[in-house]
Amino acid sequence: MSGGSLQVRPPVPAAAGAGGVLDGMLLFARFAFMPNHLGYCGDDFNATLLAYLREGASDQGLRRHLNAFSGALPYLQVIAESNGIADPFDARVVEAYWIGNDLLEAVDWAFHARRLHERFKGRVRPATMELLVGKPRAGARAHHAFHVFDVSFRTGLPQGDAALDLCRIGWGTVNAVEPGAFTVTHRPIVVRQGRLSFGEPQPERVLRAMGKDQFLDEVSVGDVIAFHWRWACLALAPAQVASLERYTRGMLALANQTF
Repeated sequence: MSGGSLQVRPPVPAAAGAGGVLDGMLLFARFAFMPNHLGYCGDDFNATLLAYLREGASDQGLRRHLNAFSGALPYLQVIAESNGIADPFDARVVEAYWIGNDLLEAVDWAFHARRLHERFKGRVRPATMELLVGKPRAGARAHHAFHVFDVSFRTGLPQGDAALDLCRIGWGTVNAVEPGAFTVTHRPIVVRQGRLSFGEPQPERVLRAMGKDQFLDEVSVGDVIAFHWRWACLALAPAQVASLERYTRGMLALANQTF
């Protein structure tokens, strides 16, 4: 990808998981709820996010809350602007950031690098800034995995391989369904000999309920789900599984160049 002017491509179809098309703001809220609940991202409004998810409705009130997610919003804006999409919470944009789709390939590396520089100027050491702004040219996409593997631990967010695995968007095949959780088989991110890699497949319990609120009732054994901080977010269609794995592996390999 060159460093010239932005190349706007025709937008990809609206995001649709295995359960069908989902409103972009609600899709974002599914992925953002648990880190907000844990106090890592956004203001203290996880009860409000949960209420919106329970009702399955979005409005300008939800948008105001989502605008407080200062970690993710700049990436959504970069993706939307690069693809001529007015709304950063368009479902296609939200899917691109959390899961991955072709919209990411329309983001010019120089534009991405400038936004990173604007965002972190004065917040990180010059050497760290040089490293970060060089990543788009090396292949970094405006994907959550890039933020987790290359940005977060350099800018004061949760550290360690356990945090890296919890914070990235994981995926796994459902082996068991219970009222409040799924058991899935997945491969965690681990640090081996100073490099990030995928560990051996292992079972993991992933929550799908908070109090009396339970989600993803349509999921059954054999389905693949995406999860964030061990919170079930979305049943994935096969193409989404492929995209999430592709971008996760790509951003992991890029991070290993300077880990």
